[in-house]
Amino acid sequence: MTQQQEEKQLEQLGAFEIAFKMKQLAKNNEENKQFLNAGRGNPNWIETRARLAFCRLVEFGVQESQRTIDQNTLAGYTQQQGIAQRFMQFLTTSDADEFLKEALNYCTQQLHLDAETLIKEWTDGVLGNDYPTPSRILPYNELIINRYLAKTLYHQTPLAYLEQQTQLFATEGGTAAIAYIFNSLKENHLIKKGDKIALNTPIFTPYLEIPQLDDYQMVEIDLASTEQNGWHLSLDELDKLKDPAIKAFFVVNPSNPASIAFSDEVLDKLAEVVEANPNLIILTDDVYGTFVADFKTIYSRLPYNTILVYSFSKLFGATGWRLGVVACAKNNICDELISKLPASYHQQLAKRYGNVTLHPSEMKFIDRLCADSRSIGLYHTSGLSTPQQIMQSLFSLFYLIDEQKQKGTYLAATKQLLQKRYFDLHTTLSCPMYDGQDNAKYYSLIDIYQLAERLYGKDFAHYLKTNFQQIDFLLQLSQQEGVVLMDGVGFGTKPGIVRVSQANLPTDDYAKIAQQIKDLLAKYYQGYRQSLK
Repeated sequence: MTQQQEEKQLEQLGAFEIAFKMKQLAKNNEENKQFLNAGRGNPNWIETRARLAFCRLVEFGVQESQRTIDQNTLAGYTQQQGIAQRFMQFLTTSDADEFLKEALNYCTQQLHLDAETLIKEWTDGVLGNDYPTPSRILPYNELIINRYLAKTLYHQTPLAYLEQQTQLFATEGGTAAIAYIFNSLKENHLIKKGDKIALNTPIFTPYLEIPQLDDYQMVEIDLASTEQNGWHLSLDELDKLKDPAIKAFFVVNPSNPASIAFSDEVLDKLAEVVEANPNLIILTDDVYGTFVADFKTIYSRLPYNTILVYSFSKLFGATGWRLGVVACAKNNICDELISKLPASYHQQLAKRYGNVTLHPSEMKFIDRLCADSRSIGLYHTSGLSTPQQIMQSLFSLFYLIDEQKQKGTYLAATKQLLQKRYFDLHTTLSCPMYDGQDNAKYYSLIDIYQLAERLYGKDFAHYLKTNFQQIDFLLQLSQQEGVVLMDGVGFGTKPGIVRVSQANLPTDDYAKIAQQIKDLLAKYYQGYRQSLK
């Protein structure tokens, strides 16, 4: 098999599977250069204060358990009466303990939570000594995360309304949330094989791949953000959504891989679209929203029609924790559409959910999500593990307190890291930069053909396009230079565009990556010059 044939085969794989192949090549690159993997989006920073507080909560929980049974390493159960007072006595003057005091004060003063009940939820939660109750999310965790989402994603929206009207389902990261939503939409006959769904491309690969599986076999309508438009979504593209045959619209906002957030004009246009197509279900994945100043989620503009997915992984450097959440308004389009299903569907759904509720027709869509996530029969043991849920609470409270007392110094520091890496990459490549506040700068999309044309002219760029498979450049970059980037085609871009993550490498490495891209282009150019002789 020729190299070209092998590359053609590789192009059939998903973007992350191709990147795995390139990672193997890069680690053993021909010139023994430093291995630089700018493919994955997991950040190389972590938030420390909430993590240390989590450890202290575990220690407190063990002491509380020893109050009831204490036989060597066997301890007992916790008791709520007096637990808040014992908690305050346990805390010292360490930074982690000071944070826990501040967190308790914030919850009691700002959220009006009962201290005894809160400390009991935290203590039992970090110990993981019981199933999540309720399964969907712990009661106080829901209130705390709702306040966090309000502060980070709902700018210029009445916070009290959305906080009070929003229900949450804690999940094993944003990826689990996506899988659960697709499944429950299908199980509840809100989407079916052959239905049309719309995607704002380029987009995170699962949104392209899942609808094509045999389980779904859906027709994808592309609402493309283009390089020529600075990866902003055109208002004209949104007119496609007025077609009532389009059942759902899936969005990553700010986008992955382009990192550009929707403008106010786009949100206004979406509101116009929903008036024309009132049954449209919108799924917005807002994991990168915190990196955009005054970010406004689609959910804050159209809560009735929108399902919100959020993950704590990026801002807090917590990809391994698997901390995600689904948000739905108490009054939402999914519940309305389910209520209007034909009688035969209601009978089938009554049978499906009848084992877990006496009134299946009244079961909310978000509770169906939770039940479906464990194939109904394991609903009684479903839900995100309680230690993970308490980590969600602590991350949320850290952000809220940091914003209130320190004016958001932690968030500012993460943005500064991304800004410097973005600047170094683009400056070294001599690529144009976009400094609009709607640019999260978490990723960059680099057009290799445009870069080749700027450096060596149109004829050379044409030579690259016509003589090599689209992933040849990425494979050679791995094999010769030790650098891993992501193929943009897997996200829905045109060939020749690569994604660089500005999150997961030391800052000094981004100028190196840019230089190695240029070095490889120079080698291609030498081959081009030889071909002319």
